[in-house]
Amino acid sequence: MNHITRMERERCFARLYQEAGDIAAFIEQRIHNDCEQLKVLSAVIATYSDFSSPELWQLLDSLQSLGMMSRVELLLPGDRLITSGGHMVDAEGKLSFEKEAELDIHISDRERDLLDPESYVLRHYVPVMQQGKIAALLCGVVVLKDLPIEVGITPYSGLGSLFIVDARTGDFLLDSWHPGRVGNIWALGERKTAPGYNGPQLMQDMMAGKRGYIIFVSRTIGEYLYYYYEPLDVNEWRLAISVPESIVFESSNTIQKVLHAFIAFEFVCFCLYLLWMLRTVRRVTSEKQRRLDLMQQVNHTERLLFNAHEKKENLYAALEQIGTASAAKSLYFWLLGNGEADAMYGWEKGRQARELEQRRPYLEDCAGLLDFFATGHELYTSYAPVHDSYVVLPFKLRQLAAIVHAVPIRDVVDGEIRGILALCGVSWAKTQSELLRALTFSLGMFCNNMKNRVRLQEQGDQDTLTGLYNRNRYERDLQKIYAQHQDALACVYIDVNGLRETNNTRGHDLGDRMLRAVAAAIKEHFATPYRYRTGGDEFVLFVPRGQEKELTASSAALSAALAAQDYHVSIGIQCATALSSVSALIKEAEQKMYAQKRQFYAQLPDRRRS
Repeated sequence: MNHITRMERERCFARLYQEAGDIAAFIEQRIHNDCEQLKVLSAVIATYSDFSSPELWQLLDSLQSLGMMSRVELLLPGDRLITSGGHMVDAEGKLSFEKEAELDIHISDRERDLLDPESYVLRHYVPVMQQGKIAALLCGVVVLKDLPIEVGITPYSGLGSLFIVDARTGDFLLDSWHPGRVGNIWALGERKTAPGYNGPQLMQDMMAGKRGYIIFVSRTIGEYLYYYYEPLDVNEWRLAISVPESIVFESSNTIQKVLHAFIAFEFVCFCLYLLWMLRTVRRVTSEKQRRLDLMQQVNHTERLLFNAHEKKENLYAALEQIGTASAAKSLYFWLLGNGEADAMYGWEKGRQARELEQRRPYLEDCAGLLDFFATGHELYTSYAPVHDSYVVLPFKLRQLAAIVHAVPIRDVVDGEIRGILALCGVSWAKTQSELLRALTFSLGMFCNNMKNRVRLQEQGDQDTLTGLYNRNRYERDLQKIYAQHQDALACVYIDVNGLRETNNTRGHDLGDRMLRAVAAAIKEHFATPYRYRTGGDEFVLFVPRGQEKELTASSAALSAALAAQDYHVSIGIQCATALSSVSALIKEAEQKMYAQKRQFYAQLPDRRRS
């Protein structure tokens, strides 16, 4: 039991570490996004000569709840503050224009709200520049009591608590454990810690910007809290997550009850065996040893699956472990996505596990099992009697072995079927069922981790302004595109005419609107998965087996749709078969684009080229 407790504790710490890192990155990104939005808004405000203009404040008041901010304000020289509705407030002695202006773009520490002195706020300052001088400071106001709602993060599946602390003062900026209350972590005094943990070390580590774990007694619920903390890349803020011990050991407590029941059952069986079945002592001993080996195999498999979403070799090792433990002749694992098989892995006795490149022979089996499990079944076995919802495997697995057992692998978060595990050529026994069911949670966690990793990678590959893939994804995909489509590939190179001129004369907001319009037209007229924004005003598309006639027609339709909005683009198209170099293909399309661009500007001699 101590081993299980230790494993649960280590799993909890690993999960807190992972979730804290994800949440920290999320909050830092939200703050960065708020800063970028305030910069854009600052440029708009700079066009007004009267900062108390009703027209300006009608615009600013329409931007309530922008990002994590509840409202925006303007701090003027002389410590005058213009807030919602254009109302002027005397902030002398409370806010200092000169002091905040010296710090340029920054986020304040916890301060009193001038509109509601009982509330605390953070202020995100961005200068408003006019004629090379700071004419005002745009303030994005974050009301701390509203921050948990604005952030919308539920750590540890909603069972944990999230904290953000200013390490210089100990002030809480966010405390989801006590919503609506704002206090100070150092004012709470020293807490009783679990053996092996040092309470004063918490304060020292947080002030020094270190990360770590501690277990201490909560004064609110009277039980141990598992607490992880790490620095945020904002001011001297620290992020922490805590979870009660009862949640940490919820599954281990269940296991403990099961083990107690199992021990009682074993004791009764042992007595019966002594009285009536002495001849079976050896068989019972062998069975107990086999069960212990099975538990060790399950534990080993779970450890391999813990980080298999990052190390594929661990997934292969886990599948080999499952196949060996179940005494199967072969094993297949489908990793599903959007109703189709995204990846398929196989293992055969005497061979190493691998990812199957030829998936088509198995897709029919996959679809049949998926339909079967979608009706609510949790186990498929070829021993089951035929009934209305019984599925007969149509092709590959039926050829491999007459005996097949399969279970659905569900996402541990949303319960959706994310995978299917099938054992072939294995004799049926209760332990095989136990093995399959015991591994579904770990495989489900692996599927969830894979889904989250893909989602984060997609977010990192996407251009936030246009929704197309960004330059990083473009560079990474070139080799794959060449390998998969070198027999026939077309490149469409698109450049937006007049973007720099629009940004310089009419503002970046209109320039961004132009880029979004071009991206929307590209999505409408080019149905290809390879669409990238490679630069400020440049877009590159790859169309496998694209025909020049069809692409020319699509390009003409795109140009016409944009011209109707008074936007213009230059397009170069290059098609190739037996492709020798994707770089040469791109270069040819780019040169054609430049030729069309020169022709466009030749017709407009008084317009500056951009």
